[in-house]
Amino acid sequence: MNNFEVTRLVRFGVCGVLATGLHIGVAVALISRAGASPALANALAFVCATCWSYLANTLWSFSSSLHLRNVSRFIAVSLGGVALTGLVSYLAQAAGAGPWAGIAMVVCIVTPLTFVTHRRWTYR
Repeated sequence: MNNFEVTRLVRFGVCGVLATGLHIGVAVALISRAGASPALANALAFVCATCWSYLANTLWSFSSSLHLRNVSRFIAVSLGGVALTGLVSYLAQAAGAGPWAGIAMVVCIVTPLTFVTHRRWTYR
């Protein structure tokens, strides 16, 4: 992997960490301040974090421009990531792994796959 790709990967990781923080912040605020249910709060937080992630990754990580084509692909990859996260989590639990091991498996499997998919499909 060359320096350009390493920079892109680091930026992708930074965007992911910030999107996670945004998700947590929005969900906590909606639950504690607005009295929203956890399910509704997390759904709205996911939308907010995904919008942020699209903008940040498009403009910064992948140095692309905002287009309907890449936003629709970004959403498809994000939803695929959610589905894969659920599957990996389920399989980890079924195999008897603890919750932290399941989280580690999700991070180690889903994150690289979404990065590669965005790089080769969303932003090609």
